[in-house]
Amino acid sequence: MKIGYIRISTTDQNTARQEVLMQELGVEQVFIDRMSGKSMDRPELQRMMSFVREGDTVIVESISRFARNTRDLLELVERLREKNVEFVSKKEAIDTTTPSGKFMLTIFGAVAELEREYILQRQREGIAIAKAQGKYTGRPPKVVPEFDKITALWRKGELSAVEAMRRLNMTKTTFYRRVKERK
Repeated sequence: MKIGYIRISTTDQNTARQEVLMQELGVEQVFIDRMSGKSMDRPELQRMMSFVREGDTVIVESISRFARNTRDLLELVERLREKNVEFVSKKEAIDTTTPSGKFMLTIFGAVAELEREYILQRQREGIAIAKAQGKYTGRPPKVVPEFDKITALWRKGELSAVEAMRRLNMTKTTFYRRVKERK
């Protein structure tokens, strides 16, 4: 089944151009959102993602109507792929039913991953410089006065780990990290 997704940013805009394209392409079911694409929490997008079935093809006029950034695009297309649903963007000529379309999507993915790695690298470099200058000390650890007393009860078996975490208001990860640090 051919399924169309249309999005306009404001209610003042018109969906007619995108709807005509969907008719020309023989789309059988159309989902229309009239809101910003900034968030993936769009009601019709979510409805469409639930509606699609194996063998369907999702068609959009352009990638910008489907997702606002590469990360969201790749996540949505991966969710479609997991359901064995193809994706077609007319403007960019991306069609995951073809080898070149899959290649173009892979390029988008590689660029997004590279971009993310650069961001993380710059972040680590910035933190290292700030630490060297004494400007970054990280978040101070939460002071928990009862920690030693409660962990002693836990170590003796008088308290379960879950109960100790509850009394200390700590997550499992934080609890075990602090226990390990205190050895």
